[in-house]
Amino acid sequence: MDLDAYTAVHRPQWERLAALARKRRLNGSEADELLELYQSVSAQLSLIRSVAAESALSASLSAVLANARTRFTGAKSNVFADVARFFVISLPAAFYRLRWLTIIVGAVFVVISGLFALWTAGNPGVLAAMGGDARLQQLVNHDFVDYYSENPAASFAGSVWTNNAWIAAQCVALGITGVFVPYSLFMNAQNTGIVAGVMFAYDRGDVFFSYILPHGLMELTAIFIASAAGLRIFWSWVSPGPRSRLDSLAREGRSLVTTAVGLVFVLFISGLVEAFVTPSPLPVWLKLTIGSGVLAAYWSYTLVLGRRAVLAGETGDLDADDAGAAAISV
Repeated sequence: MDLDAYTAVHRPQWERLAALARKRRLNGSEADELLELYQSVSAQLSLIRSVAAESALSASLSAVLANARTRFTGAKSNVFADVARFFVISLPAAFYRLRWLTIIVGAVFVVISGLFALWTAGNPGVLAAMGGDARLQQLVNHDFVDYYSENPAASFAGSVWTNNAWIAAQCVALGITGVFVPYSLFMNAQNTGIVAGVMFAYDRGDVFFSYILPHGLMELTAIFIASAAGLRIFWSWVSPGPRSRLDSLAREGRSLVTTAVGLVFVLFISGLVEAFVTPSPLPVWLKLTIGSGVLAAYWSYTLVLGRRAVLAGETGDLDADDAGAAAISV
C-alpha cells in the first residue's frame, strides 16, 4: 500500500475529526459525525499499523483518536471536584452510616474503663502491685502531666497524629478478623481505666479529666469510629444479606476505607488540640470548651451532611465506573 496516496485520500477525514474533537460544543449532527469519523479513522489506523506500525503517521492518528474518544466518553473530573465530593458527600455519608455503632462502641469503652477505674481505686492490693507508693506518686504528680509537654508541641502533634492514625487504620483493616477490634478496644479501655483509678486514688481525678478530655473527646471518638468500621467489615461477610459474601465485603471495604482516610484528617485536628491546647496554661473550662467544640463540629458535619448524602443514596463507596463490575458478564 502506498501510504502517501492513502494519506492524501483520507487526510480531509482526519482533519475534520481533529477539528470536531477540539470544538467546545457540538450539536446533534456534529456529534453523530464525530462518532462516524471515529469509527472510520480507527479502521484506517489499523490498516496503517499493519503496514507501518511505528510510523509518525500512526502516532499522529492515535493522538487524534484519543482526543475524539474523550469527547464522547467524557473526561475525568478535575482533582478539585473530586476532593470536594469526598469531603461533602462520600466522607460524611461513610461517617453517618456508622453513627449508631460508633455510639455503642464508645459506651462499651466507657463502661469497661469505668469498671477498671473503680477496681483500681478501691483495691489497695492492685495499687501495691503497680510498683508501690513512690512510683505511683511520680506518676500522678509528674509523669502524667509532663507527658504532654516534654517534647516540642509541633513534633509531639506529629507523633500523636501518626500513632493514632496507624491505630485507626489497623482497626479498619484488621476488623475483618472479628478479633482485633474487640481486643484492641478492651486493652485501651483497661489501660485508660487503670490510669484513671490511680489518679482518683491519689485525689487527682480533676487533673486526669482536665488533661484527657480536651483532646480525648475527639481522639477517642475517632478510635470508636475506626472500630465501628472494622466491625462493619467483619459483619459484611458474616451476614452478607442478598449479596454474595465477596460482593458484600468489597462494597463495605471500599466504603470504610473512605472512613479510614477521613480519620487521618480528624486525628490531625485532635493531635493539634493535644499538643497545643491540653498542656497550655489556658483555664480548664476553656480547654474543655475547645475540645467540646471540636467534637460538636464533627457530629454536626456527620449528622447534617451525612444524612443528606445518605438520603440521596450515597454510601461512601466508589462510583460504578471506579468500583468496576461486581460480577463477570457476557
